[in-house]
Amino acid sequence: MAESRIEFRAEELAERLGGELRNCDPGKLLRGVRPLEEALADSVSFLANPKYGAKALASGAGLILADPRSDLGGQPVLVVANPYWAFARAVGLFHPEPEPAWGEAPVHPSARLGEGTRLGPGVTIGARTVLGARCVLHPGVHVGDDCVLGDGCELFSGVVLYRRTRLGRGVRIHANSVLGSDGYGYVLVDGRHEKVPQAGWVELGDDVELGACVTVDRGVLGPTRIGAGTKVDNQVQVAHNVQVGEHCLLVSQVGISGSVKIGDYVTLAGKVGVAGHLEIGARSIVSGNSVVAKSLPEGSFVAGIPARPHREWAEAQAALNRLPRWIRAQRKSGKD
Repeated sequence: MAESRIEFRAEELAERLGGELRNCDPGKLLRGVRPLEEALADSVSFLANPKYGAKALASGAGLILADPRSDLGGQPVLVVANPYWAFARAVGLFHPEPEPAWGEAPVHPSARLGEGTRLGPGVTIGARTVLGARCVLHPGVHVGDDCVLGDGCELFSGVVLYRRTRLGRGVRIHANSVLGSDGYGYVLVDGRHEKVPQAGWVELGDDVELGACVTVDRGVLGPTRIGAGTKVDNQVQVAHNVQVGEHCLLVSQVGISGSVKIGDYVTLAGKVGVAGHLEIGARSIVSGNSVVAKSLPEGSFVAGIPARPHREWAEAQAALNRLPRWIRAQRKSGKD
């Protein structure tokens, strides 16, 4: 995650977020927001779910947002009524959305284009963005501020890269795909769905190919990643903070919920849905139209709703197909 350039004293955060400090020096300087397991002495983190209490107790965070019922021993805590909402506001304080650095020309003067790069009509490139050699941007592509594209990337018409998107070498992205849009994050406060700011970014490894109308949301704090060599079909949705391994196949209309981790060489067939915060082990295969509702070990082959071992699903389907014949036989037997 990019480091914040903004800092607050603990007492300032307490005032802005409406909380009470415990076990914390009011003058302590805090410089960013991080997850519990990654937090440093100058980081703010949060505990909204009691099942992560052990992580909070072991965290090195400089300040943990927690509700009054949480017992975190001697950890530095800011007691708030709604820790997740306080976290959302803290993200907005430390990582405000910057003003776009538009220039008068379609290509910002601070952008750098590699040798042999070609731009079609209507291409726009933001400030401080760097394109490698031999990139091809077709008509109507928009690349935002602070993006990095490796050598030999090709972006087809209508592709949009939000700010800070990073592409490896040889990446191909087909028409009307969008990388780096806000993740779908909201918290219910006083009957209203309030937005959780999304301060992360998107990273694609070398030789990744995305089909048409693919959407990859940026992370809340860190990156959403798709590993090298992975191929993604049309109309796939990858939510915030998802980590996709290398050489995976994501077939058309797959939907992956937030914070899912997918190992290398995984295949998700068409219209597979994956619930949030799960792990799918390397070399697993999920059959089409399945819903993954729990984590899968390495080498799994599953199908169905919810997804279960393929042999078990096939046996259940075979039994279901025999059911009408069995019912007719029972009715006939009853009449005789």
